[in-house]
Amino acid sequence: MVALNTSSTLMMMTALLIVCSSFATTSAFQTISSPTTLRRSSLLNMAAKGGGPRFDKITEKWIVTDPATQGPEAGYDLIGSLYRAGPVPFIQRVINAEQYEQAVLKYMAAEGCDRKEAQGNMDAYFENPQDWAYQKMQEQNGAAKKDYANANMDPKQIALSTIWAGVVFWFAYYLVTGLAEGKWGKAEGTDLLHGNLWTLPF
Repeated sequence: MVALNTSSTLMMMTALLIVCSSFATTSAFQTISSPTTLRRSSLLNMAAKGGGPRFDKITEKWIVTDPATQGPEAGYDLIGSLYRAGPVPFIQRVINAEQYEQAVLKYMAAEGCDRKEAQGNMDAYFENPQDWAYQKMQEQNGAAKKDYANANMDPKQIALSTIWAGVVFWFAYYLVTGLAEGKWGKAEGTDLLHGNLWTLPF
């Protein structure tokens, strides 16, 4: 009788293990959305709920829903990017204006922030992606949020940046005009230092 009960118990345990194993195997092979898909989906949901920039599925671009608060006029200009984060985002805005705009609108939709904050973060990202990502990671761990929208906009900092930019511009102008006029060598030469800046066979 004891043997029979033991045998029955073993059979029941074996059956239970088979059922559990089958369930685990089935769960393991369920389709899991990729992080990219989840991120894209969350962006679209937030944009739809928050009244921020909206993703147009036809053009596959982010578009503003309120130009007065989301459009370029609600942010700052090229010089603002130059003061806040230096020449890299400034150049990025000049040569890749559309990509820059899309990055700003996408950030606004994802974070639910205003135009200036989004621009500040994108300028910081373009200037140094690693430092920007590290700062965001620190903020997620409890660090104080960095105000990229007003970075380097202290009047003293603006004055120093303006003076430094003037010095760099003057030096670059002096160098280029000197090369063009042959200040750094004899005029009869045929190289770059002899006034042949515009006639070299490039």
